[in-house]
Amino acid sequence: MRPTFRFHIRDRAHESEIAIGPGKIALLEAIEATGSITAAARQLGMSYRRAWLLVDETNRSLVHAAVTAAAGGKKGGGAQLTPTGIELCRRYRAIERQVDAAVTRELRSLLRITR
Repeated sequence: MRPTFRFHIRDRAHESEIAIGPGKIALLEAIEATGSITAAARQLGMSYRRAWLLVDETNRSLVHAAVTAAAGGKKGGGAQLTPTGIELCRRYRAIERQVDAAVTRELRSLLRITR
């Protein structure tokens, strides 16, 4: 059985800690796919309020917002990732692949010396 892992990127250089992890990235990717915070929240099984708070926290932690949203109404509303949001997801997934490769190598080495 292959071990699984999750990681979070944390910036502790600022007064308030900034954390980006698999949940926020999954939410951003769901917003990109659905065009809506509401639909993304539903897809991920979370409340709209929780999704909105995560988006707001992410936007406040970045130099440029990751998500822009338009209020609903007759014409609907919607949300989309900004270039910053797209870049954040791309870079996070790249780091995730690199970490996965490194962990896999180390686990193989470890398994060779265990019973």
